[in-house]
Amino acid sequence: MAGIGFELRKLLQKDSYFGLFQAYAYAGIISSGPWVLSIVGILFVGFLSLGVVFPHMLIVQFQVSVTYLILSSLILTGFIQLGFTRFIADNLFRKLDKQVLPNFNGMLLVVTSVSGIVGLLAIFLFFSGMSVSYRLLMLAGFVILCAIWVATIFLSGMKQYKEIVVLFAIGYAVTVFGALLLRSRGMEGLLLGFVIGHFVLLVGMVTLTLRTFPLDDSFISFDFMRPGAMYTSLVWAGFLYNLAVWADKLMFWFYPDTSQSIIGPLRASLIYDFPIFLAYLAIIPGMAVFLVRIETDFVEYYEKFYDAVREGGSLDHIETMRDNMLFTVRQGLFEIVKIQAIAVLLVFVLGEKLLGWLGISSLYLPLLDVDVVAAGLQVVLLGILNIFFYLDKRRIVVFLCVLFLFGNIVLTALSLYLGASYYGYGFALSLLITVLTGMQLLSRKLDTLEYETFMLQ
Repeated sequence: MAGIGFELRKLLQKDSYFGLFQAYAYAGIISSGPWVLSIVGILFVGFLSLGVVFPHMLIVQFQVSVTYLILSSLILTGFIQLGFTRFIADNLFRKLDKQVLPNFNGMLLVVTSVSGIVGLLAIFLFFSGMSVSYRLLMLAGFVILCAIWVATIFLSGMKQYKEIVVLFAIGYAVTVFGALLLRSRGMEGLLLGFVIGHFVLLVGMVTLTLRTFPLDDSFISFDFMRPGAMYTSLVWAGFLYNLAVWADKLMFWFYPDTSQSIIGPLRASLIYDFPIFLAYLAIIPGMAVFLVRIETDFVEYYEKFYDAVREGGSLDHIETMRDNMLFTVRQGLFEIVKIQAIAVLLVFVLGEKLLGWLGISSLYLPLLDVDVVAAGLQVVLLGILNIFFYLDKRRIVVFLCVLFLFGNIVLTALSLYLGASYYGYGFALSLLITVLTGMQLLSRKLDTLEYETFMLQ
């Protein structure tokens, strides 16, 4: 999210409550807008299809199919999300703007080719008993989503935040209307609407990219595939983080006692999916605070510190900037924790009424409470990882992602063994361990920042 601080600072310079409100609203929309639009859009399609699509199980099959498409596409493209963004950023820093678009086209070709091959293998190996139309739609949706994630992180790196939210709004509006027009065709009709909407979203992103960057003599380039062009640590960090986030969900989906078969090989866990979905909606305030605090206060002193180092500032000035940066890090993380604690308390107090309003049994309440805490910890982890990225401590990021993944798998397996009273604690405890470890490592790195900065020159 580097670069969003420029927009936020403009809003905060108004020095008014309205400017402060605008900054937090803008940060909340930018950080959470796309995935909130996607979740609400898919749920809206299901809600409006009630009474039209029969049996109702077809709606569940559609939503579960889409969930697996998002899961698999995020994990597959996790390998290139961070590495390719850094590669493009380095090219822009070297004033090689004409290399951006050809390499974006090359990456898009590689991703669509690989996802197409993986998708074909999957539908032949695991979906052989399904209809041809369903298999073709799943393949198309998988390839399109993989391309969308690449375009999204690319445009995010290029600071096209507003445009991304607008394109997601347009894409999911088309998705909803397309699904409603085609819902009479059953589950395949809903899935076709989903594919059409996301194709429109992808076309919009590619068009925006073509308009933003100049085209060199070559239309396509594969410089990013040269040895050393993308940092291996970033390649693994992106993949491991995405896998860690979904690990507990996959375990609940394929554990017989907590799941049921939905369509073909796809399974879901009704006992686990509803609470975690509601919990993720509660992190929007924390994400807004995360962006405002980290991308304004921290980045300001981060830039001043390294400017002082490069320009030969006095040791006292360098240490002052380091101390200010350390203070803003602690304050930013404290603000995130404080806001998320308020969100957690609100869910604790209003959780039973919220479940009743949604028509969900109050038996889900203990799991919802645990998941809200876990989701809040995930926001804190994102803040810690973001600071490590700024400090270019990529190996530490990989270590934390491995710790998160290993802890989530082991502790979730333990919670499944212990029974329903412990569901959700595996995800929450793995995040708690990772966050505490990350804070300790971050404190140590910031204490020795001047020494490491000078010794690495």
